[in-house]
Amino acid sequence: MMNTHNNKVMLRVENISKTFVLHNQSSARISVLDNSSFQVESGECVVLLGHSGSGKSTLLKALYANYLVDDGHILVRKNRNNNDWVDLANTTPKSILEVRKHTVGWVSQFLRVIPRISALDVVSQPLIDLGVDKEEAREKAQVLLRRLNVPEALWHLAPATFSGGEQQRVNIARGFIVESPILLLDEPTASLDEKNCQVVVDLISEAKHRGAAIVGIFHDESVRKRVADKIYDMSTTQLSEIDH
Repeated sequence: MMNTHNNKVMLRVENISKTFVLHNQSSARISVLDNSSFQVESGECVVLLGHSGSGKSTLLKALYANYLVDDGHILVRKNRNNNDWVDLANTTPKSILEVRKHTVGWVSQFLRVIPRISALDVVSQPLIDLGVDKEEAREKAQVLLRRLNVPEALWHLAPATFSGGEQQRVNIARGFIVESPILLLDEPTASLDEKNCQVVVDLISEAKHRGAAIVGIFHDESVRKRVADKIYDMSTTQLSEIDH
């Protein structure tokens, strides 16, 4: 197992493999990840790069423990200020939920929320779950919604009725409201215009500045160039630094 005493390292991926079994196609086995290994330090963004079907989303979901891996380790430092690690590939469901609550934030391409809950409550809920006062959480949610150009007229409406771009901005606000030590971003700018893309780039830069370790998928090359410190190439399983 990799050395976990570098105080800057927040996430270590070691030799993880994942195979899907297609039960409706004579149990055909598709290898998606094969001995993937890299690490992410505090304050840097590692971008996953590869063609469609190369396993980028599978890898990101494995890092959030949405997928169990067949082999390997996914080591997460639970807090920047200590050396307390958990292996998400070999831990309990309770431990995974704790890591998601306190350590690993997630922004997917799609907003999945309870119907009839207002956008303001959707965004503020992760802070409230951590014990933050409801009014304080809602104030921070308002700041993020305003930054992401979500009209104030929509804040008290259920986002299920919003456009795709508006839903995505609510999703981003919810993902960034907690200052998570680790952030996983799955195409956060996919349905956004350039103005709102820049807001997301700014949020990512601010998260890096406070020390967050970020892993993301960005199909937009211009966004990728603005946020990436390192590239993990899915085809070569190599991590390379970016010259800015």
